[in-house]
Amino acid sequence: QVQLVESGGGMVQAGGSLRLSCAASGRIFDLNFMGWYRQVPGKAREFVARISSGGTTVYADSVMGRFTISRDNGENTAYLQMSSLKPEDTAVYYCNIRKSIFESGSWGQGTQVTVSS
Repeated sequence: QVQLVESGGGMVQAGGSLRLSCAASGRIFDLNFMGWYRQVPGKAREFVARISSGGTTVYADSVMGRFTISRDNGENTAYLQMSSLKPEDTAVYYCNIRKSIFESGSWGQGTQVTVSS
């Protein structure tokens, strides 16, 4: 019904930047929120940022001021611009889309981000 495809991950040195993209397709007309989460082995998946269909954004305090989430409603694509990357940002980044913040929604397959010191 809903498909999300992440791209843009890779390896970067500390202090560098990456831009992740998430393309959504399918029955997404009433899914109001798109967001990014990340996960490292042995740890729970954690929230990074989300954006509503109206453009309201919320960030985890660990990335606030360094990451920017945006969306192109015409293309049903969300972006995560990551700057001043730190080694602790290393994780698999997952895109998520959901109807409300109280739903689990749908997930992409993830894209690896590796930040070296």
